[in-house]
Amino acid sequence: MTRVPDLLAAHLLLAASALILGLIISLPLAIWSARRPGVARVALGFASLVQTIPSLALLALFYPLLLFLSQAVGGGIPALGFLPSLLALTLYALLPILRNGVTGLTGLDPAVIEAADGVGMTAWQKMRLVEAPLVAPVLMAGIRTAAVWTIGAATLSTTVGQPSLGDMIFAGLQTQNWALVLAGCLSAAALALAVDALLGVIEHGIAARKRMRVFVAGGVLLVGVLVALAPALPRSDETITVGAKGFGEQYILARLIGHRLERAGYHVQYREGLGSAVVFGALKSGAIDVYVDYSGTIWTNEMKRSDIPARPAMVAAIGAWSAKTSGVRLLGALGFENAYAFAMRGADAKAKGIGSLDDLVSAAPRLKLGSDLEFLERPEWAAIKRAYPLKFAAANAYNPTFMYRALESGQADVISAFSSDGRIAAQHLTVLTDPRGAIPGYDAILMVAPGRAKDAKLIAALQPLVGRIPVDAMRAANYRVDRDDQKDSPEAAARWLEKRVGF
Repeated sequence: MTRVPDLLAAHLLLAASALILGLIISLPLAIWSARRPGVARVALGFASLVQTIPSLALLALFYPLLLFLSQAVGGGIPALGFLPSLLALTLYALLPILRNGVTGLTGLDPAVIEAADGVGMTAWQKMRLVEAPLVAPVLMAGIRTAAVWTIGAATLSTTVGQPSLGDMIFAGLQTQNWALVLAGCLSAAALALAVDALLGVIEHGIAARKRMRVFVAGGVLLVGVLVALAPALPRSDETITVGAKGFGEQYILARLIGHRLERAGYHVQYREGLGSAVVFGALKSGAIDVYVDYSGTIWTNEMKRSDIPARPAMVAAIGAWSAKTSGVRLLGALGFENAYAFAMRGADAKAKGIGSLDDLVSAAPRLKLGSDLEFLERPEWAAIKRAYPLKFAAANAYNPTFMYRALESGQADVISAFSSDGRIAAQHLTVLTDPRGAIPGYDAILMVAPGRAKDAKLIAALQPLVGRIPVDAMRAANYRVDRDDQKDSPEAAARWLEKRVGF
């Protein structure tokens, strides 16, 4: 909860920037569209098309686009964080502003326009003195709608590395901390309602021609944005950004890293909820400074390797490859593996005589597979299907927390579990063996961005983590976050893990 002020400020700054940029684009386009029906059809058609694209998908699409543009111009264009979030949200803000602006201008009484022409007004005078005051109330309604939409959609910017109130929502969903989810939702809703109310005061002030209302409400909005800028100002101390993917173990490890860096004198901030497809790119670009990945993920997703060497050889090869191709430093393996592991309810596996993926092949057509949100699209799943011709009756993707719930409730019969998850033992699950060796090793590896690869103080602070975390300790820490009763926060679980491993 201590992160609420900073996340609220980042959320407001992002939404305000997108709304202002949306206005800069929409207002001239609305005037042009009102004068040219052909332009209106194209502009409104495009803005309507954008609204049909899920906001999460639009955010994700900007990552490869900006990455390509950055490579084309020799670098310098950030593909993660503020820029893709700003561009996506700006596109979402266009439609209500543009539509209301066009509707207001085309709906003006022709007699009023003729009277303005009759007294010899120039086009600019007519726009400023006649059309703008008459259209303003209609336009403000569109701006209010755009503001609420933008603030709501900004929660999804967490997935591309931009801090927002969505950080709390995603973290709460992953760790089943419903108070955190509620806090994030209520904060976003309160922000949207407050901004909408202030814009409503401006709208009514314009309609009633009461300038003081407009100035006061506008001033409050301006002060809010200026206050939101404060956390973004440069700090006197060194700031390290710790990245994390979107599940409990990653939140715990991020806090573990953060604690050591804080003790070394760094200021630490977190970028959490990043997908596997973008987090390594964030590290290469310097959007984050350090995070924990898994050797099998880098091996298959980034290096595009399909062979499966021994775990130590894989880690060594990843270290050499990352240093050579991007300057990323692999500091070492933490000491445990978090591999994909197919799991079933223990009683069901015993009753059906299933103990391996080979056994699963013949039974799969009568079973339902539950996976995490990424697994069915990952190269690992394709490799497993090549080794084992698995054809399930149904396959559904879940948030990792709900994946285990689906298995427990019977909505899934088999899940793509994680070998370091404490819920495997707690729920008495049977992990199926992989006799054909289709699943690569997934050692947890500590990776440092190119810009920090030679930072001796940072390396000295993190080096003691290498080889120090056994899998049983990690499972226990994970379960402290994942269990239903007496749940710990990732922060508390990280403190517990520090004591368990002797830090």
